[in-house]
Amino acid sequence: MNHLVERLRVPPQTQDVGPRRPGVTAGDWGLLLIRLTFGLLMAGHGLQKLTGWFGGPGLADTGRGFEALGYSPGKVYAAIAGASEFLGGVGLALGLFTPLAAAALIGVMINAMATVTGTHGLWDQQGGIEYNLAITVVALGVAAIGPGRLALDRFFRWGRGGWTDAAVALGLGGLGAAIVLSL
Repeated sequence: MNHLVERLRVPPQTQDVGPRRPGVTAGDWGLLLIRLTFGLLMAGHGLQKLTGWFGGPGLADTGRGFEALGYSPGKVYAAIAGASEFLGGVGLALGLFTPLAAAALIGVMINAMATVTGTHGLWDQQGGIEYNLAITVVALGVAAIGPGRLALDRFFRWGRGGWTDAAVALGLGGLGAAIVLSL
């Protein structure tokens, strides 16, 4: 009987070494997949505006399109939009300055919804806000969740996700859009 009691006894506790940090999780890999896909596509979209790469119109033609929307000088606004998409996309892809990268994309998308797609309803097939809204929500979601452990932000105090990062992304994106829209 003593033998059975010995086997059932709980082993003595070892000294507590603090909470264990789990390794890289499936969630970290999932966030990396989202960040890379979304970020690189947005960076490419910005390069279409800036350089004409990937079949884009380039800065001169994009500038003329911005002029037609009432932005003057159109080329300057096209450069701001293209640079915001490119830098925001690269930032999200790398997981670097994540709240600021998200803010850059959110600002451009708010502006696009306010000036181009907002009057066409929801669905993209009718020229609506569907695509712009999806980009905005993904960028805000990554800022809120944080970029995960497979990101350059892991070496810094910022960009780990949470209410503050989400508020910074949405607040700065909204402020940037409001400034551009008021000019």
